[in-house]
Amino acid sequence: MAHKTKGFGVLLEAAGQERGRLCVGIDPHPYLLEKWGLEPTADGLRTFSMRCVEAFSDTAALVKPQVAFFERFGSQGFAVLEDVLTALREVGCLTVADAKRGDIGSTMAGYADAWLDEASPLRADSVTVSPYLGVGALGPVFAKAEATGRGVLVLAATSNPEARAIQAVPVGEESTIAQGVVDECASYNVAAHKTGSPGDIGVVVGATLDNPPRLDALNGPVLLPGVGAQGAGPEQVHSIVSARPSLGFANVSRAVLEQGPDVADLRKSVVRVAEEFRD
Repeated sequence: MAHKTKGFGVLLEAAGQERGRLCVGIDPHPYLLEKWGLEPTADGLRTFSMRCVEAFSDTAALVKPQVAFFERFGSQGFAVLEDVLTALREVGCLTVADAKRGDIGSTMAGYADAWLDEASPLRADSVTVSPYLGVGALGPVFAKAEATGRGVLVLAATSNPEARAIQAVPVGEESTIAQGVVDECASYNVAAHKTGSPGDIGVVVGATLDNPPRLDALNGPVLLPGVGAQGAGPEQVHSIVSARPSLGFANVSRAVLEQGPDVADLRKSVVRVAEEFRD
């Protein structure tokens, strides 16, 4: 049974139209904890994260906790992450758990249950996954998304220099490995496309890329990191998602978080940046 009557793609598109197409990260970097005057402890993590929840829950279309910065505190960090996801869920703010999981078989099914199953305390509205053991290996998380109405964001063409040597490898005469990932993800959204709705399987594409993959046939959400501190802006984002701008969401983290620790300043920053990503 779906956790909501509408799927993630439909809900995200509507949230973007209301609040601007912006995904804001909750990234408790050690340097940000220090900048905010907080100790590098689970208590500091909780204070940081809950201030973000207060600031972002009614201003951002999508909120993305970076799992690694919670995981480093062990069980106490995961307890904070559970509370963050619960608080955002209770007010109806869409979330993506930036977990970047990727495995095969029953292990991938375990990750799918952890991040998307209705019974999991870590459940989010969507999760990031890595396809570089093969897109087909992600079948369990795609199946879980279909069963629950949640979403999956697949790392297709990331902006880090180390990835380009792999993701840009040619496949045939006109494609690349990254393009193949996008095209395979698009196949999971065909049924939604026939109904005129966006699908729930999306991709992550770096906004700073000079030669991003074509997204014309995707019909799903696109998360675009690299906006703000890394140099990309609305022009680059619009160019990449020009086939369907309403499904392209700029990911901004540090540029917003560095405006903390005051909640009012964080809120103002989200609203200001989100205005740059409206129709």
